[in-house]
Amino acid sequence: MLSKVYASAVQGVEATTITIEVNLGGRPAEGQRFYHMVGLPDNAVKEGFQRIEAALTNAGYEFPRRQTVVNLAPADIRKEGSAYDLSIAVGILASSAQIVSDKLENFIIMGELALDGGLRPIKGVLPIAIQARKEGYKGMILPKTNAKEAAIVKDLDVYGVEHIDDVVKFFNGDTELKPEVHNTRELFEENVNQYDVDFDDVKGQENIKRAMEIAAAGGHNVILIGPPGAGKTMLAKRLPTILPPLSLMEALETTKIHSVSGLMGANSSLIATRPFRSPHHTISDVALVGGGSNPSPGEISLAHNGVLFLDELPEFKRTVLEVMRQPMEARKVTISRAKISVDYPASFMLIAAMNPCPCGYYNHPDKECVCGPGVVKKYLSKVSGPLLDRIDLHVEVTPVSYDELADSHKRSESSQVIVQRVMRARERQTERFKNQNGIYNNAQMSGKMVAEVCQLNQAGTVLLKTAMERLQLSARAYDRILKVARTIADLAQSEEIKIEHLAEAIQYRSLDREGWAG
Repeated sequence: MLSKVYASAVQGVEATTITIEVNLGGRPAEGQRFYHMVGLPDNAVKEGFQRIEAALTNAGYEFPRRQTVVNLAPADIRKEGSAYDLSIAVGILASSAQIVSDKLENFIIMGELALDGGLRPIKGVLPIAIQARKEGYKGMILPKTNAKEAAIVKDLDVYGVEHIDDVVKFFNGDTELKPEVHNTRELFEENVNQYDVDFDDVKGQENIKRAMEIAAAGGHNVILIGPPGAGKTMLAKRLPTILPPLSLMEALETTKIHSVSGLMGANSSLIATRPFRSPHHTISDVALVGGGSNPSPGEISLAHNGVLFLDELPEFKRTVLEVMRQPMEARKVTISRAKISVDYPASFMLIAAMNPCPCGYYNHPDKECVCGPGVVKKYLSKVSGPLLDRIDLHVEVTPVSYDELADSHKRSESSQVIVQRVMRARERQTERFKNQNGIYNNAQMSGKMVAEVCQLNQAGTVLLKTAMERLQLSARAYDRILKVARTIADLAQSEEIKIEHLAEAIQYRSLDREGWAG
């Protein structure tokens, strides 16, 4: 007897529906294999046979000892992981008439089986649910711990189950399952922009906070240079709190990536805050940009719509930093293999932090640098020019004085106050780039657009020329200064770039000054 059950395979951040066909034949000859699986399954899928047999037997169902062929169609897509256990088990039960199969065509069924028939969570539930709704399936049956995540998708009945027995009784009409119900918009609005940190935690460092506000307002990448303990990491962790809140569409995009990576916790649903990813400097190329034999998203994709923080930047391997350059420009990364090519989104803000030298105290106001001649320059040269070319703001971070730390009466501006100014500046940019495809903020402007949007008056032209000559700024600083000046003008709600906006932008190019490193 032939039965069909429907499951799904995730490729990149999109899902493809898989038809699982189970056919039961006659009794096998003595010594002959009675179970065959075709359709490009990997080892994890093949090993599911032993789990399924034990689960059905322990749950009190008969496992038929007959010629069984399981086909996973379409056969040219590789099937990976243990998420097909439940689908195949239901197909075997339907083929052996232990399940009434007239409702199977309405559902996507997925889950990993434990040996006692219990269900364990799977990866990639959200893209699977989105595809199921798109293709008109009535509902989805999956492990209970994944149900909240899938229930984000409207117009799809999501049934979370804990044991295969629940699935059998549901299809046989012996019990009713209650669908998981969530108001996606209400859930999103309850949790959006709920952070555990705030800019009012930071004592002093007003000039650095100003630089972070400019970065948030224009989507600019930032590098923080300063001695140990000056507050670089503390400031970077608070940057997401002053970025504009995620839209519902951005939240769904972000959740899909984390779902595919298996990073959604048990009973979690929609990610409503901007991601903050901080990989260790020993990270590999593949872990940063994504890939592997079974391609999966890297840190730059997990930081999509949020912040990627690289602490101790010169300690990262040169090759790791260089592979990041192209995705920073394209805002996506393409992983190509012999039979498959997948795209992962990677639109993130880069915040890097570094000491100015190996000992950490070059240019320190109180402590003396003990690094030898040429060491500082050699240390900074670990960060390549092409990477620095993609970083708009170079910010020197100095230590906070004791008086500022001890002043308990002075309160800093909160993130809620700062983000209002950032959002007003972003609104101006949205209006400015409404006819530009793929351009959403000042940092994304091309050289041609900079010339159109960032025009200077006579006084501004003279100031910029003087700064370029006297500070011996490199050529790459020119466009960056103009972009940052445009963002500062947007924060001031000014149509034109004034001389004070330009002057402030010029000071954020420390590493472009000839002789800065001695």
